[in-house]
Amino acid sequence: MPPGAGWLAAWLVRWRVPLASVALLLVVAAVDQARRLEFSQSIASMFDRADPALPPYERLARTFGSSELVLAVYDDAELFTPAGLERLRGVTARLAEIPGVASATSLTETPLGRRIIDTETLPMAGRVVELMEGYVVGADHRTVGIACVLAVSWAENEATRDDTIDQIRSVMAELPAGLVAGEPVMVRDGFAMLRRDGNLLGTAAGLLAGGVILVLFRSVRWVVVPLAVVVMALWTTRGVLALAGVKLTMVSTMLSAMITVVGIATVTHLIVEYRRQREAGREPAVAMQHTFARLLWPVAGAIATDMIGFGSLIASRVGPVHDFGIMTALGAGLVLVAVLLLVPFLALAGRFDADPQRVLGEGALEHLLDRVVQRIVARPRTILLTTGVIVVVAVSGMARLTVETDFTKNFRDSSPIVSAYDRVETKLGGAGVWDVLVPASNGIDGTLLTSLALFEEKLRGLVVDTPEGPQPALTKVLSLVDVIDAVSPVPARELASSSAGNWLLGQAITGLRGQLPQLASALVGEDPNDGSTWLRVMLRARERQPAEAKRKVIEDVRRLALESFPANLDGHRGEVTGFFVLLAQLVERMITDQWFTFGLAAVGIFTMLSIAFRSPVLGGLTLVPNALPIFFVLGILGWLGQPINMGTAMIAAVSMGLSVDSSIHYVTAFRRRRDAGHSVDVALSVAHQTAGRAIVFSTLALVVGFLALCTSGFIPTVSFGALSCLTLAGGLVGNLVVLPVLLSLVGGAEAELPAIDQ
Repeated sequence: MPPGAGWLAAWLVRWRVPLASVALLLVVAAVDQARRLEFSQSIASMFDRADPALPPYERLARTFGSSELVLAVYDDAELFTPAGLERLRGVTARLAEIPGVASATSLTETPLGRRIIDTETLPMAGRVVELMEGYVVGADHRTVGIACVLAVSWAENEATRDDTIDQIRSVMAELPAGLVAGEPVMVRDGFAMLRRDGNLLGTAAGLLAGGVILVLFRSVRWVVVPLAVVVMALWTTRGVLALAGVKLTMVSTMLSAMITVVGIATVTHLIVEYRRQREAGREPAVAMQHTFARLLWPVAGAIATDMIGFGSLIASRVGPVHDFGIMTALGAGLVLVAVLLLVPFLALAGRFDADPQRVLGEGALEHLLDRVVQRIVARPRTILLTTGVIVVVAVSGMARLTVETDFTKNFRDSSPIVSAYDRVETKLGGAGVWDVLVPASNGIDGTLLTSLALFEEKLRGLVVDTPEGPQPALTKVLSLVDVIDAVSPVPARELASSSAGNWLLGQAITGLRGQLPQLASALVGEDPNDGSTWLRVMLRARERQPAEAKRKVIEDVRRLALESFPANLDGHRGEVTGFFVLLAQLVERMITDQWFTFGLAAVGIFTMLSIAFRSPVLGGLTLVPNALPIFFVLGILGWLGQPINMGTAMIAAVSMGLSVDSSIHYVTAFRRRRDAGHSVDVALSVAHQTAGRAIVFSTLALVVGFLALCTSGFIPTVSFGALSCLTLAGGLVGNLVVLPVLLSLVGGAEAELPAIDQ
């Protein structure tokens, strides 16, 4: 028995009632604190503060106000009539009055719109219409758009921003084919789904897993025990997070499921061992004491590896992943606290339904496990070679993995936001909104506007390959040059090249600010931090396009911006930013971090297991069967052409932490028999019938529980749930086949290692 385990086990059983009282008090206090837990929806909070993508985005907000744009769209066949434009002006005014909307821009803000409304004539202001096409009016001249910019001060208050978007949506619902789109809307709807899913899916996962345990052990008490552990761990985790001021993020839906996994897996091993102790004739209290004495250190070690695996995500530069690592590592640690405080009391309170029963068909499982051991002992090298070939073929598919940067793919095709984006993409040009910031260190003169006009020509010349053939990469390019060309009798280039060019430009800009104040302030601004003047080039692109195409157009625009506007004496240069750019980079950052965090998890777990088992050999062997399923699953995704999303990007480090739990219990059971002088064959057989049996039961419960995540409306949650099921199932095969094969091959050398029990 490990040092201290017997004494601590006896203490836990003896003081189980006071310990359960402490648990109850902790839960009550945690529930009260957890009510204050909030979601963080800020796009900036999703990036590390040192990320180079943030400074341009922050400059955009400082200089031009919020860049969070909500597109309000409806259909009006009478748009270019006095009645249609009067209707548009009324809708624009209603939207502008909504709290949290900094400005609402539509066709009525142009000279054309005002002239038609005021004089009831229809002048052919073709240049103005062309200017606004793809921005606030469709090429069909009946798709109407209103660009609603959210206020910066409101954007910091997530609840108010949600209310603002909901009010915009309510106004548009009154109009024909009315809808809203834009990156803030996607983020808002994504978090709304997460709020609904968070408790619902966690509860569903727990109930499904509990139902499996009920079927397996036919004991209501032993369903209550693991669920009570999960509930306590979850609420105390939420309470601590709220107390620390940590906010939930876009991937926090999986927190409940992760705590459910760790809690149920841990208690299942205790159930199987407690049942074995009872079958040996020991009284309940003595059986529970022996159970804890035997499994306390393996359980603590398993949870420690969970914390290492989850905690490795803290090294991520992506805010939601970083925070998820903190939450899950904390939750795993609190599962151990809940087990120690609750299990002895709940297992021994009263005599009703005290003992877990044998599983129906467990005799067949016992026979199957014995046959697996026999095959392993007979042909270990053949099994290892076959497994290696299968894994190598699958893993080669990882080279084909792609990243999903289309944020609409995070929603089911039937969701309203996807339908809205389809309409905006087809009728209004593109829903991806982003910007280029151009420094005007020497003021807005003819040289700068000439360079800006040439830069725009290059931007409009960019193309992307599509199944229908090459298409313009940008559906809209709008800058000060375009506005002057549309509203001034003299084009911007002619003004710039005239002898009085700078004076004429000044007059044109002054007139522009009088005629189109909102658009003028959106295109020319001053950074309050250093007083520098900047011009803004507003871009639109298709949101719904492959990652490769999106990455290429962003890099092409960035390259052209740096070529056209290199760093000046102030260090300012052309900068590319906006929601479209940040969201495209978010998942790529997560993919880059995935392998780094996986490496940290692997090194940390290897080090801990090498120390725990007093053998680097066993530490390394334990990693193999848990790493292979991860590579196998990701390789299969590559072969199937399934892109990686936010849920997929965290699976490596998380799965490593989860599946290695079973390996710890298996190796511990194997080593105990070897230390007692039994042969490798006997040690493997006993490990299969004790730890192996518990691994089968816990994996079955967890896979069924994780299926609840697949019902989410948020696709990354679905992906995380589905891939967790696959990696858990793969871990089961790895721990019952690959790990025993490795142990059988190193059995002779392993026998010389120090005993793990003293």
